[in-house]
Amino acid sequence: MNKSALPLVIVSHALPDGWLDLLQDKCQLVIGPEESEGLTPELENWLPETQGLFSLLTLKVDDKLLSRAPNLKVVSNMAVGFDNVDINSCTKRGLPVGHTPGVLTDGTADLTMAIMLAAARRITEASQDARQGRWKTWSPTGWLGMDFRDATLGIVGMGQIGSGVAERALGFGMKIRFTDSNLKHDLADRFKAKQVPLETLLKSSDIVTLHVPLTAETHHLINEERLKSMKSNALLVNTSRGLIVDNNALVSALENKWIAAAALDVTDPEPLPTDHPLFGLSNCLIVPHIGSATWNTRRKMAERACENLIAGLHEQRLPYCANPEVYNA
Repeated sequence: MNKSALPLVIVSHALPDGWLDLLQDKCQLVIGPEESEGLTPELENWLPETQGLFSLLTLKVDDKLLSRAPNLKVVSNMAVGFDNVDINSCTKRGLPVGHTPGVLTDGTADLTMAIMLAAARRITEASQDARQGRWKTWSPTGWLGMDFRDATLGIVGMGQIGSGVAERALGFGMKIRFTDSNLKHDLADRFKAKQVPLETLLKSSDIVTLHVPLTAETHHLINEERLKSMKSNALLVNTSRGLIVDNNALVSALENKWIAAAALDVTDPEPLPTDHPLFGLSNCLIVPHIGSATWNTRRKMAERACENLIAGLHEQRLPYCANPEVYNA
């Protein structure tokens, strides 16, 4: 086939070899550098001609970008979340937006438990003390942390990832409470869990873990008032989106001991500046948005994004569409 007859696709960032194999011989690819903060000027020059956009969550797909791409047929976001994409603008333009749910559930649930354990048992703090010579001898009160057995885990958002965390928490003997905007009574029996209002969950949980999408309703869901309502020995875990937590309020909560500790895979902004107060707090564990960072998970995300892209280029319904209402127009 004449390559020039194939649809043009912008891939915002370079990916490892093999991750885009499904697109071979199906489109012309113009690919940006791996660590670019957005579209490079070279890629922007291709916008008037592009028919498909393969984006990472670090690329802001807003009305300004969309207005420069009159021939665009599909936006395929390589992430389960899509808060970097202006969904309303895409829908008004008749553009389906793809995302990649499902494949990162296990990876993110595993990472949630990993940083939860690390923060609860003060592993990073203890390791640094050992490396820097502050470990002098075994002490009965050295680096005391939290027991998981019989601890109450409050899960905010009982979707696929929240359910994955609940499944893992059962193995630790934890008591599970959850809150969700959708009624999910079936999960109560499955995980021996109790569905409660958010305020009740925050006041009664030893650990609170966040698994909700970023929306207008969840922006700064965890604010000063809610942090003050938590137990003083509680741990807050966030592997969803940074803006769900008010960073300034979290700094105050950790400094003033409203809560005991926090473990964050996501921050606001990303990356968090190295001089940010959260980095100076020994009771705050921060990792760089690695919830889905396994080779298997990330490759599956890329392949799912390719499937969405191909369907959109052929004006077929996307297998995983973030704005299915676009098909009702």
